[in-house]
Amino acid sequence: MVDYKARIAELEAELSRMQYNKATQHHYGLIRAKIAQLKKKDEARSAKGGKSEGYEVRKTGDGTVLLLGFPSTGKSTLLNALTGAKSEVGAYAFTTLTIVPGMLKYKHARIQILDVPGIVQGAASGRGRGKEVLSTMRSADLAVILVDVTRPEELAVIRREVYDTNIRLDQRKPDVRVKKKARGGIRIGRTVATPLLDNATIEAILKEFRINNADVTIRSPITADELIDVLEGNRVYIPSVLVVNKADLATPEQLARVAQELKPDLIMSAKRGDHLDELKELIFTRLDLIRIYLKEPGKPADMEVPLIMFRGSTVRAVCEKLHRDFVSKFKFARVWGPSARFAGQRLMLGHHLKDGDVLEIHLR
Repeated sequence: MVDYKARIAELEAELSRMQYNKATQHHYGLIRAKIAQLKKKDEARSAKGGKSEGYEVRKTGDGTVLLLGFPSTGKSTLLNALTGAKSEVGAYAFTTLTIVPGMLKYKHARIQILDVPGIVQGAASGRGRGKEVLSTMRSADLAVILVDVTRPEELAVIRREVYDTNIRLDQRKPDVRVKKKARGGIRIGRTVATPLLDNATIEAILKEFRINNADVTIRSPITADELIDVLEGNRVYIPSVLVVNKADLATPEQLARVAQELKPDLIMSAKRGDHLDELKELIFTRLDLIRIYLKEPGKPADMEVPLIMFRGSTVRAVCEKLHRDFVSKFKFARVWGPSARFAGQRLMLGHHLKDGDVLEIHLR
């Protein structure tokens, strides 16, 4: 029986000794593609052994934020401070054994915050129920990564485990189209330069995925890893906020060193409750939420309580959020505000709304 894990470890060790540049890109890309295929085979074999129990959380509110970190980094304390939830707090590891939800109310938004069990090195492979925790993260809209100020080295481990679960933090999905065809080989078109990914490397990676005939269109700069992400098709892209916690336990010199090394978005003490307002604003901003004001025909708009949506939302998305029958009964909408060319413009379901728009929905 093939030992996939051993072979993966060999190839990853080879990559760790290799510097990625124009001269090595072809070999690097080929090895990365081989690793991706071996991991897929290993996961398929593991899946035959039975399905592990996961965590199920019903998403609610205007967005979902997951608190991620090693055990005993203060996630439960932070959840309680942000939302008033009752998550058990203890000065020892693995206090939280299930997911505890709370609701943060900020700027008219209702943001679900999830306190999950702490992860450890090897979480992506299943250690400490890490697979279940990280699987829950795939459905979150934002991750707040919490690092203990006395253990800054844990950040690199967290990022690696998240990456190995096919979650890409603070990255945009590459704009690459791969259209398979019956014959004609591989044709590659670009609208941007890709200095670290030449045609030979692209073809080698595609063939490792058994794609011998395809039209490839590249519209954003990418690396070999990002091309593999596109071909795998199971990556999740979410933003994050990096918080260093327990500042009350550190000296000024330690704080300065951690700030320089990790460059966190915020250094705080959840126990003391400081900088909570700054964190709430960071969460709201990174979720990229917008305010839509609703108006009934013949009545003034409700400018007091907006509907909270994600940036880029369409009229259809608003209808779906308001009522399940609104899309089927939809006639047209009128829009006042930044996204309309003129006041009261008549628009349809596919129209993209902007922050501050006033929306009037007309139904059959």
